[in-house]
Amino acid sequence: MAVITNVEDLRVLAKKRVPRMFYDYADSGSWTESTYRANESDFQKIKLRQRILVNMENRSTATTMIGQQVAMPVAIAPTGLTGMQHADGEILAARAARDFGVPFTLSTMSICSIEDVAEGTNHHPFWFQLYVMKDRDFIERLIERAKRANCSALVLTLDLQILGQRHKDLKNGLSAPPKMTLANILDIATKPRWALGMLGTPRRQFGNIVGHVKGVSDMSKLSEWTASQFDPALNWNDVEWIKKLWGGKLILKGIQDPEDARLALNSGADALIVSNHGGRQLDGAESSIQCLPAIVDAVGKQIEVHMDGGIRSGQDVLKARALGAQGCYIGRAFLYGLGAMGGPGVTKVLEMIHKELDLTMAFCGRTDIETVDKSILLPGTFPT
Repeated sequence: MAVITNVEDLRVLAKKRVPRMFYDYADSGSWTESTYRANESDFQKIKLRQRILVNMENRSTATTMIGQQVAMPVAIAPTGLTGMQHADGEILAARAARDFGVPFTLSTMSICSIEDVAEGTNHHPFWFQLYVMKDRDFIERLIERAKRANCSALVLTLDLQILGQRHKDLKNGLSAPPKMTLANILDIATKPRWALGMLGTPRRQFGNIVGHVKGVSDMSKLSEWTASQFDPALNWNDVEWIKKLWGGKLILKGIQDPEDARLALNSGADALIVSNHGGRQLDGAESSIQCLPAIVDAVGKQIEVHMDGGIRSGQDVLKARALGAQGCYIGRAFLYGLGAMGGPGVTKVLEMIHKELDLTMAFCGRTDIETVDKSILLPGTFPT
C-alpha cells in the first residue's frame, strides 16, 4: 500500500473503496458547490509567520471544548449516513475519537443508533446532534435516549429547516432506501470490501429513527416520513424548549452571521458553531473561516465559538484557533479515513492532523495551543 501522508491520500483511497452514491453524498455541496470549495480554499490564503530559535520543548496541544478536556482543539462532526461509508462506521469513529481523546458527535441521521454507539464504546460519553422534526414527541424521546446513553453535550443544528439541492445525490438516486439502478448495482459490485462489510452487519438503516417512530418499521417507510419532518417553522422559541428539555451542555450549529451569533448568545447556549453545513445548504454563502473573525468579535468573550467547514489539516486547525475558534470539527476528513481504512483510517486522520498542528505551532514560535492568537498569522492575509 502507498504511504499515507495526508487527508487527500485517504480521500483518493475512499473514492476507490466506497460506492459512488455514498462517496458523493459525503464529498459534495449544493448547486455549483462554490461554498463547499471556498471552505477549503480560503484557508490557503491565510499565511503563517515562521519564527526561529524558540525553545520548542514540552509542546502541548491540549485544551478544552465546553469545559471538556481534549487532546487537541478538534471534535468529530456529526455526519449523516456515516455507517454507509463503512460498516458500523459510527461505532468505529466513536472508538477512534475516544482513544485519541477528542469528542465524537453522533448525527440524528446516523446508521448506528445512539444505543449502538454507547454500547460499542463501553458507554464513554459522546455528543449527540439533534435535528428538530415536526414530530415533537419523537424529539422528546430522542433527547431522553441521548441522556440515557450518557451523552455529555447536545449539538442542535439550526440550518436545515429546508434541504439544499445537492445535484450529485439527485443524479445518483440517493434516497431512503437507495435506488438500486443498474449503474448503482454494478458500482457496488466493484467494491467487494465495502459490500462484505455491509453484509456482515445488521446496521443498514437509520438506527435512531427506524423502529422508534410510529409507522416507520423499515426503510421503505422512512423516506416519506423524513421528507415531511424537517420543520420550516423552527425558531428561537424551539431552542428555548430544547434547552429546558435537555438540561445539559448545548451547542448551536449553523451560525454564519454576527446577528444570529448574538441571538445564539442570548439563548443561553454554551457554544456556537460557525458553519455553513459543509457548503451543502446555501451555495454562494461565505466560507466558515471568512465568517469566523466577525462572529468572534461580536460574541467571542461571552460564548465559546467553534467552527467547521474545510478543515483538512493541522495547519487549518491552527489558523482557525488563531482567529478565535476554541475548537474545530472535522467531517469529510474523518469520513475519507473511515471509507478508506475503517476505524484505523479515522485514527490515522486524527494522528496526521495532530502532528501537523503540533509541528506548525512550533514553527510559529509557540509551544502551547492556549497561547496561539492572530500574531502567528501574516498581517493582510487573513479575514478581519
